[in-house]
Amino acid sequence: MGSYVPTTAAEREEMLAAIGVDSLEGLYKAVPQEMLLRSGGLNIPEGLSELEVREAVTAMAEKNKVFKTVLRGAGAYRHFIPSVVKSVTSREELVTCYTPYQAEISQGVLQGTFEFQTMICELTGMDVSNASHYDGATAAAETIPMCKDRKRTKAYVSACAHPQVIEVMKTYCFASNTELFVVPAKDGKTDLDVLKETLGDDAACFYLQQPNYFGQIEDAKAAGEIVHAAGAKFVMGVNPIACAILPTPRAMGADVAVGDGQPLGLDTAFGGPFLGFMATTSAMTRKLPGRIVGQTKDVDGEVGYVLTLSAREQHIRREKASSNICSNQALCAFAAGVYMAAMGEKGMKQCARLCTSKAHYFASELEKIGCTLKYKGEFFHEFATEVECPNCRKKILDALEAEGILGGAEVEGGILWCVTELVSKAQLDRAVAIVKEVL
Repeated sequence: MGSYVPTTAAEREEMLAAIGVDSLEGLYKAVPQEMLLRSGGLNIPEGLSELEVREAVTAMAEKNKVFKTVLRGAGAYRHFIPSVVKSVTSREELVTCYTPYQAEISQGVLQGTFEFQTMICELTGMDVSNASHYDGATAAAETIPMCKDRKRTKAYVSACAHPQVIEVMKTYCFASNTELFVVPAKDGKTDLDVLKETLGDDAACFYLQQPNYFGQIEDAKAAGEIVHAAGAKFVMGVNPIACAILPTPRAMGADVAVGDGQPLGLDTAFGGPFLGFMATTSAMTRKLPGRIVGQTKDVDGEVGYVLTLSAREQHIRREKASSNICSNQALCAFAAGVYMAAMGEKGMKQCARLCTSKAHYFASELEKIGCTLKYKGEFFHEFATEVECPNCRKKILDALEAEGILGGAEVEGGILWCVTELVSKAQLDRAVAIVKEVL
């Protein structure tokens, strides 16, 4: 196999002479000699042919364990993805980079992003949405600088939010000298009494996850009333599939709604790439970080799409930016838009109802064999069962894994289960039978 050399020997000699260097080695005189590569070459294996590479990679892939039944969520959810999603997003004229630059020349991409924003607003009940975030956790964290001002500098987050969201918020707050108060949990939900007692005149915002990390449906309306009474902003982190049947964040009084769009047509894919979405009210439009696609008309009166409202400086000047992450996961957002368009309102509701009914069926069957629900409140498609003994949790999950079932996620004092529309009744019954054998 030959090498591609972009310049001839004569051209290289001419360039070296122009800069006053005798040889290519002379370019590296400033580098310590012990750091330079010697004639022995790199200590790596020789290259392989395409056939050999394919065989090696296939052998590695065969070490993966593919589960036919998945009963785990905890932030990444396995849903049915209509074939049209990958068919459309893989078309050459629509494939885009992680974030569009000189975006106006790609009208198809911008229109797709505009439709994504529109459907996010319909799901959340909000007035305006941005053109996506890096992921759900960063979207949640970036609501804090969005809500802060000179007088209101303290942020609040529920202890029942996803642990990774809380950690990302802590990182953001550490870097900006913002105090973050974690409101404790009570029986698997946010302790609203503590929230009411601790919110002060310096409160900027409170973040509530709905459903929360333990799958529980929070009293979001009551939380919103407490937050607004203190003069702060109410931020809700939501599951987009659950939004199809639960009251919208807007109906619950939220000023900002955020979440991870992974359930909207994206594979779990070893944890990414995902996308974050953010929507807000008209009153806060100017504070919305990230890109926003607007619809306009060109000089000929034809409909066109442009990036609007946010200046380029927002994305590159750290001291003036409301967001320091340029990656808006444009292709992932486009896939989510195709998914929502393909599913439609009826399809989204059907998916959500199947998740809910199957999860409740599974929970009731587990209760019949002696499992106790850790929290008694209403839930969407995730719930926790009590298993105090770590060894027992491991035995249950190992027994399920041996039968090709990915069990729930281990949480303190129990197992967090998740059921989506992809799990059949027969699969749930089989999982119950395996758990019963262990118990």
